[in-house]
Order: sequence, then structure tokens, then C-alpha cells
Amino acid sequence: MAPTSSTRRSYDGVVACLPVTVPYRRFSTESAAWWIGRALHELVTQAGLRPKDLDGFSLSSFTAGPDTAIGLTQHLGLSPRWLDHIPLGGASAVVALRRAARAVQAGDADFVACVGADTNHVDSFRKTLSTFSRFAQDAVYPYGSGGPNASFALITKNYMNRFGAKREDFGKICIAQRDNALAVPHALMKQKLTLEAYMAARPIADPIHLFDCVMPCAGAEAFLVCREDTARSLGLTGVRILSTIERHNAFPEDPVQIRGGWAMDVDEFWAMAGIAPDEIDFVETYDDYPVISMLQFEDLGFCGKGEGPDFVRSHSLGNDGSFPHNTSGGQLSVGQAGAAGGYLGLVEALRQLTGTALGTQVADARTGLVSGFGMINYDRGLSSCAAILARSA
Repeated sequence: MAPTSSTRRSYDGVVACLPVTVPYRRFSTESAAWWIGRALHELVTQAGLRPKDLDGFSLSSFTAGPDTAIGLTQHLGLSPRWLDHIPLGGASAVVALRRAARAVQAGDADFVACVGADTNHVDSFRKTLSTFSRFAQDAVYPYGSGGPNASFALITKNYMNRFGAKREDFGKICIAQRDNALAVPHALMKQKLTLEAYMAARPIADPIHLFDCVMPCAGAEAFLVCREDTARSLGLTGVRILSTIERHNAFPEDPVQIRGGWAMDVDEFWAMAGIAPDEIDFVETYDDYPVISMLQFEDLGFCGKGEGPDFVRSHSLGNDGSFPHNTSGGQLSVGQAGAAGGYLGLVEALRQLTGTALGTQVADARTGLVSGFGMINYDRGLSSCAAILARSA
């Protein structure tokens, strides 16, 4: 008999606060440590803390190597009593939030700084791809498939064939995100995108074209996790954590990925939050390619499997629409700053729920959903996660 799962403890008494973005650059001669240090400086400055007050540190970075979080503690002058290094790419921020919240609940740390950051030197992205995983190094890169474009072309084409999605459906996602990004100061993509331009863009790996792909860049995102009463004493506006899920290597029997780990835990996800999908005011999905956002709409319970195309066709996805999605523009229009891309949606959600959006504020936003997805091998991403957040009372 399979073991039954116990009821999970809530995240009551813990909040996430202080959303920080170090503005992105297409290329940077600075190291990843410089970007990480900038984010930490902003956190402590805005919180009125000292670096030694950060007794918890969670880091996600592809380009900090050979250092990990432990090596950077000396470089950055930290002395934490709780430490985590989360190499999960687009799943990193929600996983960091989950672990940091439990550390604060248990009293293992008072202030956990969660940081996702990467640099982008000329040619560094290619070097990262060539050694991204043992599978990439041995079975993909030597044969000319040097990155995620071919993998997501496979996933996208399979999804289109199976469920009737069209390029115009993916284009609607990309165009809405570009509209959302136009008011965001650090978004790298500043020109309005039309359906005509989207459809006519040069092919990259059929059926993926130029505007289906993110732009690699350098940047950093960060937030702070602490007790709710502590945040209040510092004059910080915290965001409550209603529910989270995390799953790795879900549905390995699927020949090509058509669903992620969200689908395995979606019932628990909503039950723990105590709300329904139609009570969410905005959604931030991990958007390395638009097909993955469509999978998340389905697997997170906003529509059924295979209903993503019709869901997109029947909703407006802008910040003032019926389904506000990736309200800062997402990676497709802001840029993908390595592991910081996994933080982009969560940091934006904190801004929306505290009324501090850098772009357009979603009207009366009280609840938001953030999802993460990462670590692509060839035919699937291995990590998925999500969190439901709420404005403090």
C-alpha cells in the first residue's frame, strides 16, 4: 500500500517582501558575483539592515562557478547560519521561497535573502549551453543541437499536432507580454510587437520563430523572507504565502512532454490555498517559450488539458484584461538573465501585491499565482513548481 501524505503545515506568520531588480544589460563585463552583490546591497539598504543581519542566504546562478553559495559568503562578507544553493533554473525562485519560509518558521534563520543572478559575457551563453548537463554535453551538443531551441521546437510541434494550437495562439501570448513590458523601465524589448511582425519573424527551429525565444542577458532579482511581525517592525509590506508545490521528473512515461509536475499536485495546491482558480487576480508563468505558458494554464487548473489554445483565444492577457499574465512582460520581453529569469515572475508578483509595480499595476490585485519550470534535458523540463501569494491584510 502506498503511504498517505500528511497534511502540510501552512506558511502562517512568514512573508516575502522587498522585491529587488538590478536593471538588465544585454552583455556585461562584470562577474556574476558583482550582480549578486548589487542585489544584496539593495536588499539590506531598503530594509535598513546590515549585511551581518542576513543570517540566511539562498542563491541561484549558472555563471557564479566555480563558486557556489558557500564560496560567495566570504566574497560578499556574509556569515549566515542557514545556506542554500538552488541550481534549478526557472524553478529556482519558488523553491527558494518554499525552503526559506520553512527555515524562518523553524527559527533556523530570521532574514533569508533569496537571489537569482547571472552575468552574460560575449559567448558565455554558448559555453553555458555546452556544459548545461551531462546529457547536453554527451548526447545533444556534439550533434549540433546546442541549446533549448530544438528541444522546445519538438515540444511545441508535438503540442500543436495533438491539441490544434496555432502559431497565432502563441503569438497572442507574446504580443500581450510585449504590451505589458512597454511601461517597464528595464525591459530590453521596447518596440511594440504586432501579429504581422510575429508571424513574419525569421524561423529559428520550426515551428519556433524569433519572437518565441528569450534574449539572454545579465541581471539580478531578489527578495527577502522573514517573519510577518519582523517585516512590520521594519516598515516593510509583506506578502503572504497561501500555498506552494514542487515536483521533479514528473510523467517520465510521456514520450514528449505535454504536461508538467503541476498536474500531479494541482488539487493539493488549490486546497491548501483555500481559493479557486477564478479567484486569482493575475498569473506569472515561466515563459522561456510560449508553449510552456500554455501548458501551465492547463496544468494549474485554469482550463483542461488540450484546452490551452481555446483559453488563450477567449481571454485578453494584458494587465487590464480578463486574465492578466506575465504582467512585467516576462522573459520574452524583459530578457532572460540566466537563473534570474526564474525569479522574474515572483519578484513581479510581490510588486503587484504591494502596489509597487514598475510598469502597469493590475487593478485591486489581492492574489497572484507564480509558477516555475526548469532544467531542460532534450524532450522535457525536469522541474516544476508554483506558489499562490496574497496581499497582507
